[in-house]
Amino acid sequence: MEIASRLAAILGEAAVITDRERMLDYLVDETASPVRPQPADEVVVARPASAQEVASLLRLANDEGIPVFPRGGGTGLCGGAVPTENGIVLSLERMNGIALDKDNLMATVEAGATLGDLMAKAEEAGLFFPPHPGDESAQIGGLVACNAGGSRAVKYGVMRSYVKGVEAVLPDGDILRLGGKLLKDNAGYDLMQLLIGSEGTLAVVTSVILRLFPPLGASATMVIPYEGRHDAIDSVPEILRSGVMPLAIEYVDRSTVEVSAANLGLEWPCRAGKAYLMVIVDGESVVVVRSHCQHIYEICAGRHALEPAVGETRKDQERVLKIRSNIYLALKGETADILDMAVPPASMGKLMDAVDDIATQFGVTIPMYGHAGDGNLHAHLIKDLARSGPSAVREAKTLIYKETVKLGGTITAEHGLGKTRVPDMHLSLDETKLALMRRIKKVFDPRGILNPGCAISPE
Repeated sequence: MEIASRLAAILGEAAVITDRERMLDYLVDETASPVRPQPADEVVVARPASAQEVASLLRLANDEGIPVFPRGGGTGLCGGAVPTENGIVLSLERMNGIALDKDNLMATVEAGATLGDLMAKAEEAGLFFPPHPGDESAQIGGLVACNAGGSRAVKYGVMRSYVKGVEAVLPDGDILRLGGKLLKDNAGYDLMQLLIGSEGTLAVVTSVILRLFPPLGASATMVIPYEGRHDAIDSVPEILRSGVMPLAIEYVDRSTVEVSAANLGLEWPCRAGKAYLMVIVDGESVVVVRSHCQHIYEICAGRHALEPAVGETRKDQERVLKIRSNIYLALKGETADILDMAVPPASMGKLMDAVDDIATQFGVTIPMYGHAGDGNLHAHLIKDLARSGPSAVREAKTLIYKETVKLGGTITAEHGLGKTRVPDMHLSLDETKLALMRRIKKVFDPRGILNPGCAISPE
């Protein structure tokens, strides 16, 4: 591509990749292959080292009308980072600095730094970054651009709750700095919140200021077994009303966790039961945490829970969380698509029943698990659905989304729309909302160069 030499003049030759074999990892993400978009043929990968280099790159691309696909760690699950048109893949991996401000409990983090790097650096300084969206190789810029969630959202919220400042580059090359090390700022429209979750379609996030907290005093992970799913799910609203707010409440069943554990060469800590709540409890001391665990178990016992397995050591807790976090990868080979709907938490059991009914219609099983504390359900549409016909995956997904919306839910709670969800966004968003979003896109990106085809449907 002729643009490659012009990019090399801006960034240096080593920062530009044109060889197809070398760029293969930049052309895909973790989206299941049957629905993952195909990357375009003529793509160049650019790896800037500063916001100023990003600005020069975008200015060039905007002047020439060349599509730019911002990319984080490639951990997305709906094709948002896949370059679907000839253009530039913008990787921020070289921008990975982290600076802590212990006095203000803040961290200034470049977009290419990973979640794992931030967590480790905060821990070294005696601080704590609460969100844990999942894969610790995910980059901070991508987590902000997608407003990532994860298991801890039930108590600590999603990425949006922790972003206090953003540096981003607009498509015309202007560098925008929003917010700062402030806990309150009420001056004008909150443009920063608009960029969070915009999936790289409005501006390129180059660094953020994130709020940190003192470290956890103590924590424990309980795996609470049940014979039936409904008893497990119906325990959740009672836990949430109890006055003890867990760090996380996850739902899994035996079939999925055993596949995940075997994939990792680990063993699930519970032999009994067929359905499980994984409840993570934190507090200022071991005594407080144990009291909270006992209180939660008493609630669950009223719903026929069996004897729990309790992990108090860090090693035990990390092992259980690793099994839970690995479920998608363990099932990926048999997955045509993974969904991430959300409903009001008390309606999660109803949604799961509806998904089971839809699976029965197609003569398959749809594995399900998710963040029970915030009503976020993951459902794997398996490749066996294709045996019912070439459009079966699409039909099943549409039916599930419609049931979700009937229950007051949304078609995506944490993965975002990316490129694979755009055809379904009208199920969650009416035309008035969609029209406003298109107008906002045009204000920020009038030439439409940033991540075309992602997060917003064309008129």
